[in-house]
Amino acid sequence: MARKLFCEISPLTYAISLWKENIMHDVNDLLHPIRYAETRQKEPLPYVIKSHSSTIVRKLEGVDATLQINKRTNLKLASSTITGLIIYPGETFSFWHQIGKPRADKGYLEGLIITSSKVASAVGGGLCQLANLIHWLVLNSPLTVAELHHHSDALFPDAGRRVPFGTGTSVSWRNLDYRFTNDTDQPVQIVIWQDDETLYGELRSLHPFEHTWSVVEEDAGYVKENGVFYRISKVYQLCHGNDGSIIDRRLILNNHSRVLYDYDLIPEDQIISKNL
Repeated sequence: MARKLFCEISPLTYAISLWKENIMHDVNDLLHPIRYAETRQKEPLPYVIKSHSSTIVRKLEGVDATLQINKRTNLKLASSTITGLIIYPGETFSFWHQIGKPRADKGYLEGLIITSSKVASAVGGGLCQLANLIHWLVLNSPLTVAELHHHSDALFPDAGRRVPFGTGTSVSWRNLDYRFTNDTDQPVQIVIWQDDETLYGELRSLHPFEHTWSVVEEDAGYVKENGVFYRISKVYQLCHGNDGSIIDRRLILNNHSRVLYDYDLIPEDQIISKNL
C-alpha cells in the first residue's frame, strides 16, 4: 500500500498544506515583482489573433446537473471582470488578480471543482472552463505562459472534445493561478462573452503579427500498464510563416494521464496496447 502524502492524511493536514502553498506563492510574488495588466476598455482592438468557444453545460456521468447549471452564473460573473482587459508589452495577466476570490456575497454559486483528482463542489466552481478557454487562446499566439497547472488525470471521456487532451489548466484561489506575459511589441486584449449554452472568447491585437500559431496533438491513444489505463499523446505548438510553412515546432505537453472513468467507455480503436 502506497504511503499517503502529508496533505492526504486528514482535512487538517490538507488545510496546512494549502496554507503552506499559499504562503510560498505570495513569497515568490514578493521576490519577483510582477506588473499586472489593469487597463480595460470597451472597444475591441481591431485584429483577431484567435477565437474559440466551449459548451457551458455538459452531461457528465455521476455529476449533479445543478452544479453545471450554476456554472453559467459563475462564468458570467468572472468573465465580466476580464473582458476588455488590455495586456500591454511587459505586463502579465493573472486569473485570480483579475477576478478576486469567488465568494457567495458576490453572487457566486456552488459549482463543480476537481480536487485531488476527485469531483467535488465549491462556491465559484466551474471557473476552470474560463481559464481553459483563455489558455487555448494564448497557446495559439506569441504570448508566454508564466504559470500553468495541468490536471494530472483523465477524469471524463473525450465526448465532443475540440481541443487536444491536456491543454486545459487547473485554477484554485490563491495557490493555483493561471498567468501569461505579453513579451511582444504591441498590446493584446481578451474579449469574453456568453449565452445560455456557450462561452466565447477572442484574443485581439492592435496589428496582425508577422507569424501565426496553431496547436496539434500526435500519437494519441490509450495504453494499459499493469492493469491501469493511461491516456497518452504529445501536443506541439507550431509557428507558421506567411506562406503557411512551419518555421518552429515546440513540444508543450507529453501526456501520460491515468484514466479514472469506466474503462468500458474507452473506444476500442484508440487502445494502442494492452500490457496486462
